[in-house]
Amino acid sequence: MCKLGEDEISQFVEQELANEGINTEFTVHSPSKKICGVYVYTNDQGERYFHSYLNDTPDELLTADELKKEVFEQTKVFYFGSGTLFHKKAEETTETSLNYAKYYGNLIAFDTNIRLKRWESEEQCRQTITSFLKKADVVKIAEEELYFLTETSSFEAGLEKLSDWEIPFLFVTMGAKGAYAVMNGNKVFSPAPKVEAVDTTGAGDAFIAALLYCFHEKGKPTHQSQLIKYLQFANQVGAAVTTKIGSLTTNIDYCELKKQYL
Repeated sequence: MCKLGEDEISQFVEQELANEGINTEFTVHSPSKKICGVYVYTNDQGERYFHSYLNDTPDELLTADELKKEVFEQTKVFYFGSGTLFHKKAEETTETSLNYAKYYGNLIAFDTNIRLKRWESEEQCRQTITSFLKKADVVKIAEEELYFLTETSSFEAGLEKLSDWEIPFLFVTMGAKGAYAVMNGNKVFSPAPKVEAVDTTGAGDAFIAALLYCFHEKGKPTHQSQLIKYLQFANQVGAAVTTKIGSLTTNIDYCELKKQYL
């Protein structure tokens, strides 16, 4: 679900979605909409830095009245990120989407994915995102985001503060170190595979996509051994994305990974 324009870049985006087998039937089109862009820099280690954002049509967003309820009837998972929550209209659309998703029994997944340059203030960002954390079944959060949102400086203190919100499935990514998963108050860790990182752009998106594949195909993990398999699979997919320039260019043998981890 998104809003696209009718120019060349919007057509490119829609074609890329179609190339991935994504159903774009419920995409809303507006002749004035322009796709926003971002300048991403990478250092010698392949770590990316979001330098600046471009958005010629900042108020052209998917609105609550443009949502179609039948989307939520047909789906098992509703996934959203914080990328547009800084805008009041987008926040309202997300709230309405969550209500529909809960009504139709969707699993709710949230990627905090903080980009502070898009927010008016740190406090606005923190308050808005934490209000949505409480509504999700699955949350993916990066280590530095954990410290920012909980206003803590240690991993254990951050987890302790997040525990107040009783998130059923929490995943904390730690870059090249690996990732933690927390379920029923118990945490498990999976180290990241060793790869030659060229560009980390999209690694977190690939990580959560792999997790949602697991939840969609295999269901909610019911024990720690299943949870760690999900975590290992997501680590492998996320790491593979870092070996190529850009967020969409990678060669992953999904069948082999599924046989190995799932």
